[in-house]
Amino acid sequence: MFNFGFIVEQALGHVTHYQNLRYWVDKDVNIKPYWMPVGENTNDIWSKLPLIRNNWSLKVSLRTHNAIKSAIQLQTLDGLFLHTQTLGLFAIPLMHRIPTIISTDATPLNFDSIAAGYNHQVETNCLAERIKYQWNKSTYNAAAAIVTWCKWSKDSLIHDYGIPDEKVIIIPPGVDLEKWHFQRNKNIEPQENPLRLLFVGADFARKGGYTLLEAFLNGLEQDFILDIVTKDTNLKRELTGINNLNIYCDLTPNNPRLKQLYAQADIFVFPTEADCFGIAVSEAMAAGLPVITTDIGGLSEQVEHGVNGLIIPPSDATALAIALRTLKNNPLKIASMAAHSRQIAEKRLDARRNYAAVLKLMKSISQKPSASYRVKNLHHV
Repeated sequence: MFNFGFIVEQALGHVTHYQNLRYWVDKDVNIKPYWMPVGENTNDIWSKLPLIRNNWSLKVSLRTHNAIKSAIQLQTLDGLFLHTQTLGLFAIPLMHRIPTIISTDATPLNFDSIAAGYNHQVETNCLAERIKYQWNKSTYNAAAAIVTWCKWSKDSLIHDYGIPDEKVIIIPPGVDLEKWHFQRNKNIEPQENPLRLLFVGADFARKGGYTLLEAFLNGLEQDFILDIVTKDTNLKRELTGINNLNIYCDLTPNNPRLKQLYAQADIFVFPTEADCFGIAVSEAMAAGLPVITTDIGGLSEQVEHGVNGLIIPPSDATALAIALRTLKNNPLKIASMAAHSRQIAEKRLDARRNYAAVLKLMKSISQKPSASYRVKNLHHV
């Protein structure tokens, strides 16, 4: 039996990753998990101290340090899983004692390259930037292995932070392919009925929601029905009454109603302005949907232009409208892209296989003498 500690950020798409990870960890009878979710809504000393309470990185990494210290007072941990590296800033001494996997969707330098979309201020003080860089590099170096979701972030780990190639394993977050497999209309003849579009993004503006709205409200509402899933409740009040537009603000990850929207959709639209790796895009691919998105972060590793979707420039409503009309007029292309999305998901995004690979890696770095795995024998998913 392996005693493993799991610490996962409770923010953005990491919440979905956390839920999915828990589901598959619970199926492994050889693991006794100790869960330590770390998020914003915690009333502790770090939420009150002036220099820390408004700094996400410092706050959650201090909470992580406290959580690990509390956990090891209750039981010996054979290994740790930290998602993301932000959580490990104050855990470096503990990581030297307990074999640790750092999981990440992007490095800090990756994140700086798309900072504007997150309203993130890139550090302009050279000394502060150097300290931040060295601190993150030390955190990566303290890990026994690093799991990254895509080649975009792996390249940064190797070239920007000097992490050895063999230490970094690409394992994307998986989707339960059985639960996200829906029967679709195979009709490839032109249809008079509107096609159904789906957009899923809690942060409506950052995910390109306003670009989609601009395209939709300038002539697309007759040919398409648009379903928007977001956390922006103001949007629902402002856009009530527009034909063929539905807004849902209360759907949580893996919610049955959310899955129903994926099942009903014809095209998934995700014109994001800042992202690392789209879990919603992975779900759309598993659901067998063509995806229209942008070449941001690792998204081009999910969507191949002309194969399982279309890549458009960010903030370009005209390009989005053209892409949608192109697909509307070519049902055969929609069917082909839908099939390719599902095929790619089956090859790269199978949750059963991907999360099993993560757990196998954890066992390989465990301090248990009986661990019979070796990191060097693991291959990229």
